[in-house]
Amino acid sequence: MSKKIAAIVTAFFPAALGSHGDLIVSKFANGFPADDGFHEPQVDLVSMYIDQPNWTDLGHKLARDHNIEIYESIRAALTLTHQGRPGHWTPENDVRAGELEVDGVLIVAEHGDYAGNEKGQHLYPRRYFFEQVCAVFASSERSVPVFNDKHLSYDWANAKWMYDRARELNVPFMAGSSLPLVVRNPYIEHEIDAPIEEALSIGYIHPFLFGLDSYGFHALEALQCMTERRNGGETGVSAVHCLEGSAVWEAGEKGLWSRELAAAADARIALKKPGRMEDNCENPILFLLEYVDGFKAATLLLPGHLQAFGYAARVNGRIESTELNPGDDLRQPFTYLGLNVQEMFLTGRPQYPVERTLLVSGVLDALHESRHRGHTRIETPHLKVSYTPFEASPIRPDSPQ
Repeated sequence: MSKKIAAIVTAFFPAALGSHGDLIVSKFANGFPADDGFHEPQVDLVSMYIDQPNWTDLGHKLARDHNIEIYESIRAALTLTHQGRPGHWTPENDVRAGELEVDGVLIVAEHGDYAGNEKGQHLYPRRYFFEQVCAVFASSERSVPVFNDKHLSYDWANAKWMYDRARELNVPFMAGSSLPLVVRNPYIEHEIDAPIEEALSIGYIHPFLFGLDSYGFHALEALQCMTERRNGGETGVSAVHCLEGSAVWEAGEKGLWSRELAAAADARIALKKPGRMEDNCENPILFLLEYVDGFKAATLLLPGHLQAFGYAARVNGRIESTELNPGDDLRQPFTYLGLNVQEMFLTGRPQYPVERTLLVSGVLDALHESRHRGHTRIETPHLKVSYTPFEASPIRPDSPQ
């Protein structure tokens, strides 16, 4: 019998408009178009909760086409029980009624009409969704695998709570973006305990979205999925510093980030303007990361210069670089994200450590604080997140785009 999956989504509109609901959840109903052919789903999407149904009604169409039930609450979607109308008590809507009836949970809380705070963080209800899910686990005395799209939460306190609660309930837990799973041109995967001396990622910001919060996360996770494989494993981040504008180039002149690594990563990018990054980018953004073990890394966001992500590192004195390329068709990276999530649903084992996303969530929150305080350096003793990367690589494309 197929594993039964519930999807908990903020908003569900067409993939052509960037909807993660469509790009992720729909594949668990329609299938996964991959480089080696079309993969039919090996699990059964049986229920959905949509927090903000919208004019496209795409989630409801998917549900009708595939006999997926849409429920009016997260608890109902996990217990497969419909509640009574508000104000009308029935046994079905009692908090004690209904046991967990699914074998895995997809949380896709990206997009929707949610407020942003003064720091530029989008207040998506990821912790609230996860807390509701875990409440059903606790009351049912049974946990199943959960995938949480992108950040754990916009702030450290909520992200850490989610991580701790998952451990408390023995929840197989994965999170993060598709960037660690996209095409790498050329293909690079550092060996475990690689002698990485310094590293840098480059990326961009979408002009119409919460750029630093959304695209900054992508660029940081692209960095972290590489640097976590350095000698000794991950030890956490002791301080961060966000700089903008001319201060970014000045920091480069001072050697706070490697222009040599930036040039190597930039040389791999196809989708960019001709000319120098300094001339094309009016407002660069720089993330400087100091790790607990003394390792240092940087992320350089170059809106106006490029529309892709890159990575470069000095390994044992030699520079290695690659482009992390989602491609023009967003179905591909989300196919591989979905295939890894499906594998966890089938085996009960995450494909990569959730600690990576926990650390990146905390780093990005601290970088927002650095920016909000006038681009000051922020010490982060709370981000002493140690973990060992997985030896085996996840499912990802190993051929050119």
